[in-house]
Amino acid sequence: MFPYKTSIKFDRKCNQPLYLQLSNQIIQFIKNQHILPNTKLPGSRTLAEQLQVHRKTVVACYEELLLQGWVESIPKKGTFVHQNLPELDQQKLNDSVTSDFKKTTGFSFYKNSILPDKPGDKKEGFMYLDDGVSDGRLTPLDDIARTYRRVSAKKNVFDHLSYGTTYGNNTLREVLVDYLNSTRGLHITKENVLITRGSQMGIWLSSQLLLTKEDIIVVGNTNYGSADATFLNQQATLKRVLVDKDGIVTDEIEKLCKQQQIKAVYVTSHHHHPTTVTLSAKRRIHLLNLARQYNFAIIEDDYDYDFNYNHAPILPLASHDVNGNVIYIGSVCKTVAPVYRIGYLIASKEFVDEAAKLRGFVDRQGDALLELTFADFIKSGDLDRHIRKVMKIYKQRRDLFCTLLKEELDDFIEFEIPKGGMAVWAKLDSKYTWSTVSEIAKKHKLEIGAWQRYDSANLGHNCIRIGFASYTEEEMCELMRRLKKTLYEVRETKNTIAN
Repeated sequence: MFPYKTSIKFDRKCNQPLYLQLSNQIIQFIKNQHILPNTKLPGSRTLAEQLQVHRKTVVACYEELLLQGWVESIPKKGTFVHQNLPELDQQKLNDSVTSDFKKTTGFSFYKNSILPDKPGDKKEGFMYLDDGVSDGRLTPLDDIARTYRRVSAKKNVFDHLSYGTTYGNNTLREVLVDYLNSTRGLHITKENVLITRGSQMGIWLSSQLLLTKEDIIVVGNTNYGSADATFLNQQATLKRVLVDKDGIVTDEIEKLCKQQQIKAVYVTSHHHHPTTVTLSAKRRIHLLNLARQYNFAIIEDDYDYDFNYNHAPILPLASHDVNGNVIYIGSVCKTVAPVYRIGYLIASKEFVDEAAKLRGFVDRQGDALLELTFADFIKSGDLDRHIRKVMKIYKQRRDLFCTLLKEELDDFIEFEIPKGGMAVWAKLDSKYTWSTVSEIAKKHKLEIGAWQRYDSANLGHNCIRIGFASYTEEEMCELMRRLKKTLYEVRETKNTIAN
């Protein structure tokens, strides 16, 4: 007889009903073969008395077990563990291996060596160099929350709670048409707009529709790492061309076009990622003419259009495109906060239609209420007011960061003051490596971040991208103090080895 009285434990503070606690434990005993098939379970009164619970609890438990198929009830005989249950063939776990349970799988699956590993949890007391992200503390949460509540309180809100279109919320698409036409100089209609969950989805959808195995896509010799990974995941061939102070060198693209078929060119024209340089007007026109002549697509990732400190934003390539060659991608993630996964893909109607169909395979639709909230947020002028506010703050932070970098680390790092964006392209003195800096920085509770993303391709530039927008003045000074201590130790270590 199985010792139910000593084996069954109840947690009366738990929200789970007692009958479910009881049934789950009995199921576990059956699975572990402590209670074998065809074993008769105690009568409900007997078991209730042993466990000091109401008989109805045991009755409900047996009904649950019967519904799940673990037991069978035989009239006038009682309740029995189902006799046809197969034995579960599983490894017996002991205390020494329990902690490793489910770290490995019992089946094979495909691993992707192209996509980078995601960073782990942040360590307490450490400071982190990022590559240029907004400061979440500046997010207008109260404004967004008020707008969300107002949207949710409308009588027709229930119309948006079921399945909708894969194109994204129609109201947001219409608002974006007006907004992008007026701010970016575009000439689009709603049919040209697909709402995405950030720029990355737009890049992925574009790569899926444009590229197959060995198709050629041109990128800069330094480029946005996630875009590279997306294209490589499609087994496309990346052709890298030089990026200089005027952006991607279009003369090199023209040479490639004369030699082989180019399927697409990926550019971050406003502020090249990672170097922050702006594509010159001459090269913009040249690139558009090449796209028309050689029939390739331009994927224009305009990830930080709003952040310009020395001049007004430069109109994107898409504003000059009259031949349907440009796929224009952007988002509000950088502008407001990365957590708000709302972006857009702007292209010809036929491309948008196909992208909308494809989007349905990975994301049936977006968050309609959040999209309605941002439609209101944009239309009311709240987005523009937020941009004006953070622009002043980020410009002050850029100026302070560059001043500190020059004053404190001029012996180690060269850089140009960026005209826009949220990061500096920092070149380390050739006597040192970011690999060494990264290791020593940990002793000073400083994480350099994914420096390999920029400095692992043997390009010889010895540069990484360092963000400034997410730090307050106090934090920036502390970060610079730790970085200075790190670099001084790197130099001392190198001198010691040399001597």
